[in-house]
Amino acid sequence: MSDLLDGAWQALSSIPHIGLYLVAAWLLYIPWLVAWVVLQKREPVATLSWVLSLALLPYVGFLVYFLLGPQRISRQRLRRGRTRSGMGQYSTICPADDSAVELARIGQATTGLPPSSATRVDWLVDGHATYGALLDAISKARHHIHLEYYICRPDQTGGRLLEALVERARAGVEVRLLLDAVGSGPLRQRHLKPLVDAGGQFCWFHPTKFRPFTRPWLNMRNHRKIVVIDGAVGFIGGINIADDHDETIHERPFRDLHMRVEGEVVRSMQLAFVEDWIYADCCEPTRFGDQAYWPEARRGTIGAQLLVSGPDSSWEAIHRLQVAAIHEARRRVWMTTPYFVPGEAARMALTSAALGGLDVRLVVPRRSDSRMVTLAARSYFDELLKAGVKVYEYGPRMLHTKALVTDDEFCVVGSANFDHRSFRLNFEASMMLRDRDTCAQLASVLEGEMEQSTRVRLDRPMGLWRHRLPEAFARLLSPVL
Repeated sequence: MSDLLDGAWQALSSIPHIGLYLVAAWLLYIPWLVAWVVLQKREPVATLSWVLSLALLPYVGFLVYFLLGPQRISRQRLRRGRTRSGMGQYSTICPADDSAVELARIGQATTGLPPSSATRVDWLVDGHATYGALLDAISKARHHIHLEYYICRPDQTGGRLLEALVERARAGVEVRLLLDAVGSGPLRQRHLKPLVDAGGQFCWFHPTKFRPFTRPWLNMRNHRKIVVIDGAVGFIGGINIADDHDETIHERPFRDLHMRVEGEVVRSMQLAFVEDWIYADCCEPTRFGDQAYWPEARRGTIGAQLLVSGPDSSWEAIHRLQVAAIHEARRRVWMTTPYFVPGEAARMALTSAALGGLDVRLVVPRRSDSRMVTLAARSYFDELLKAGVKVYEYGPRMLHTKALVTDDEFCVVGSANFDHRSFRLNFEASMMLRDRDTCAQLASVLEGEMEQSTRVRLDRPMGLWRHRLPEAFARLLSPVL
């Protein structure tokens, strides 16, 4: 290999005036690259970061940007708006609510999903409780089971789920399993064959296929965790299907949160799944016209609204809703997230709330599964602490919960981390709830996390080489983390 590279270099060097040609090509490359990046209309800091980085990496930088740079998806038949061609028949499933106000109106305007309600919400802490509730609900399915996950591994937990799905498929229940092609990459055809043979359906979201002259979707993943059973029971949150989420199997499992939901809002979850399935499977929307997919549900006493976001929309719905909720808070703002890489608007909202005298608390893992993200998160601590934000680092295990509680009756829980990747690149789904008792239960869970955390102090040791420099450099990468 070394001889081959040496030969190629000598051949290149022997070309007359090669240096002049390369400089000329680089000078032509720069304005074209700048125009391409600038036309993406990203934040100025992110745009300058990409331009400077790629300018210093001639040609190689183009390949990096082509593979991983910011992209937007035109979903063609699945464009935003419930009146689009093909999906127009579903406009009556979740009709717009003209009386929606404040945060609910923002959610409706940015996602197309109106405020709704739930008759029941059960908090499921950690994987063991979540998998038990999920398998129980699957065993009771009679018409259909729809599942959408970022990670489903061929381990003990994934095996139990697939066995349960195979059993229901053999009983005549329609089973559809939608998995992200990167997150669930270890899953192979042999693991899924029993499900397909039993009559179940399976589909990859953004499969990693080589398509000449087409930008790959490698950097845009489906991070949603949505389950809908018989159109009546739904599951949503941050827990994937893997042994490292189950505290009875793994030595150091993720600490995480999920919820089981019943009521009207399950129709919104069904619609989100159907859109993703049609987009991934390229099937006709009419396939889901049967009323059995959309059973009537009585209105509940718990206010609920599904929030979805992704690179197919520029509104950053979940991000926008959380920032707006922080601004509207009057007493407290409690947040927990595994990846904390806030933008300027979020930092301003959090620090303003703390400066205004609110009880603002942030819980993050002491060490996340990404060293770079951990360092970047810590680079923001001083600003938050000076404003009065109480910062906690959860240490017993990796904290994977994504939750926001404001005041006494508002919360958001789901799959979205508090970072640029979740807000702009990943397809995410979270649930917004308005209910005093439900939020009190969640606040109690978060208090338990704080009791097992270490409070970060402003006067903590901050060595130049061990802390300040690594954190500062990691912060420079915040726009692309």
